[in-house]
Amino acid sequence: MSDDEFDADLSPRDIILLKLRIKHPTAPVRELRDILEEEYGISLSHNRVNELLRELEGEEVFRTETVPNRQLFQYHLFRIAFHYPNFEAKWEDCYWDLVEDPHVVLFANADDYYYWTLVTQFNDDREAERWVHYFFKKHGELIAQFDNTKLPTVHKFYTDGNILDERLWESDEGRRYLEHAQDDDEAVESMSTMPPHENDLDN
Repeated sequence: MSDDEFDADLSPRDIILLKLRIKHPTAPVRELRDILEEEYGISLSHNRVNELLRELEGEEVFRTETVPNRQLFQYHLFRIAFHYPNFEAKWEDCYWDLVEDPHVVLFANADDYYYWTLVTQFNDDREAERWVHYFFKKHGELIAQFDNTKLPTVHKFYTDGNILDERLWESDEGRRYLEHAQDDDEAVESMSTMPPHENDLDN
């Protein structure tokens, strides 16, 4: 399944479960079941919780992976602008080289002159320099301009499960779950950092 084809129809309960799995990636299913009931008032057996997690993973809503400490690497932001006379003949080989390159952490289209944006990681500066040298040697005919910005300090590099709260506010069921969680101090703290929802602004 490609990223462009992904279209998950998530219920508020699914979103809560995804939020908990992000927050507690190694927690056993029984612990997640207890948190669901205690914090959100969702009562499920541990077998049902396990089934739902398998379904979400099977639908590629999330995947389990090992994330190394970001301080092991040096990070660079690369931005690539195309030399369009060579685009049709050259873009696809370059695209797949970047998708499959182990140094590339994030690869995205941008609404900008620099149409491709990459976040990359390297073991040291020499490795980064060699990578850029060989990238130009192989794909230079595609490139009109290449911007290289070193990111010497990465302060945050992960998905915070609280970002899903805004989706929960969009439905009555989701709002009930969040309101139930207000008895939990951490839930109150996370919700206090959210901008006002449009429904709240109308009141």
